[in-house]
Amino acid sequence: MTVIKIDGNSLTLDNVVEVARLGATVELTAESIKSIDISRQYVDELVESGEIVYGITTGFGNFSNVHISKDQAKDLQRNLIISHSCGVGDYLPTDAVRAMMLLRINNLAKGYSGIRLSTIETLMNMLNKGVHPKIFEKGSLGASGDLVPLAHMVLPMIGEGEAEYQGEILPGKEAMAKAGIPIIELTSKEGLALINGTQAMTAVGALTCYDAIKLLKASDIAVALTMEALNGITDPFIPELHALRPHPGQGASAQNLLSLLANSERTTHQGDIRVQDAYVLRCAPQIHGASHDAIEYVRRKVDIEINSVTDNPIILVDKKMGISGGHFHGQPMALAFDFLGIALAELANVSERRIERLVNPALNNGLPAFLTEQGGLHSGFMIVQYAAASLVSENKVLAHPASVDSIPSSANQEDHVSMGTIAARKAQSIYKNAKAVVGMELMLASQAVDLNKKDAGKALGTGTKAAYDTIRSQIPTLTEDRVIYPDIHKSADLLETDLVDNVEKALGFSLS
Repeated sequence: MTVIKIDGNSLTLDNVVEVARLGATVELTAESIKSIDISRQYVDELVESGEIVYGITTGFGNFSNVHISKDQAKDLQRNLIISHSCGVGDYLPTDAVRAMMLLRINNLAKGYSGIRLSTIETLMNMLNKGVHPKIFEKGSLGASGDLVPLAHMVLPMIGEGEAEYQGEILPGKEAMAKAGIPIIELTSKEGLALINGTQAMTAVGALTCYDAIKLLKASDIAVALTMEALNGITDPFIPELHALRPHPGQGASAQNLLSLLANSERTTHQGDIRVQDAYVLRCAPQIHGASHDAIEYVRRKVDIEINSVTDNPIILVDKKMGISGGHFHGQPMALAFDFLGIALAELANVSERRIERLVNPALNNGLPAFLTEQGGLHSGFMIVQYAAASLVSENKVLAHPASVDSIPSSANQEDHVSMGTIAARKAQSIYKNAKAVVGMELMLASQAVDLNKKDAGKALGTGTKAAYDTIRSQIPTLTEDRVIYPDIHKSADLLETDLVDNVEKALGFSLS
């Protein structure tokens, strides 16, 4: 099993996926352990001295003016966790929970939080042994960090809440006992160190960003297969043209399309059949490329955030200070995840319009209406376009940015919040809808290739042939109406499994 070394500085998006979805385990580096111990020693000194430091010798939020004595420290930290466990809604999926745990460990491993090594090790043991706290998806304002979901993450550590272990949802104390992990008693600073950060929004957003990168490739594959079905014009994709407007994503998408369509006998040049294609084909590099650049921006923000300190207060041992700053504020990620949702929504928007061109007999270059040869008796793919339109419309509602809202909290002490966790969850919902729509396009484009009688026997491109074969390995040509939702689900699932891998294997290189 893969073991990821945790030092607080070098975690990657691929590492997050390895731990969250593939079961990789984690361990701290020696340097990280040393930093953790030094930071904790200084917190102990602050407690002994009685110096006023937020969250260590004071209450929280608007109670920051209330002094907390040394003998109240443990009660303060426990009360923080149980009082902040206010989550509602559905549970977060297991991969998001595991990503949250990993990101919190990595944050604490930097040695600026003042938490005991043994407390971090408890959270690591839970992650490594598969004790997954049941965390509700809703309730975070995204500042002061993801207090509510992270509090639910901590509950099983202190013998409260619920956790999933070996496929069973158990009381937190029982799950810990079955896994052989002792519950702990939090002491000064530790509750705050565990919950004051952006790990819920960043976990959900990071996993969505990873999935979005693959969906970008699948979207280029989908438009290429639609080009095959509609005898699309490839001239607008040549590199000399895109060098004149050198947005990186635009050029990458154009090159992807040329690579996918290499050796095709079905595509055309301008003037062969028509002078221009509609925008959803001709401008695909510009449209997909804009989403490509947006998602790349989000990936860079994720790379920064997963290796950042988002605690409060932050312990600066060298300066002998515990500073109550604002690194817990989720605004940098809230804007990024809103942007991610918009970029994904656009991939679905343009895909649905290509679906319309495939099924509409006024637009589909002579193919049968709704891609059925027995129209009237059979509806073919008529209602698939309806479903795609429904998902795209929903995305337009979800794409409204969460980060433009703020509702003050804690008696107006915390008077601007990010709503970044809402932004991340919305982006994930948009991704799921977009994946379904692009899957529909791939399925319909494959059907259109089959029905394009005038091109029967003509070769598909190197990449599009691999895509077509992948679709057809799971979904047969539609000759008469059948229950269609299993085909839709299979096609969408292929975007996360075999499709891109098979196409890249055929090409001999990775798409951009």
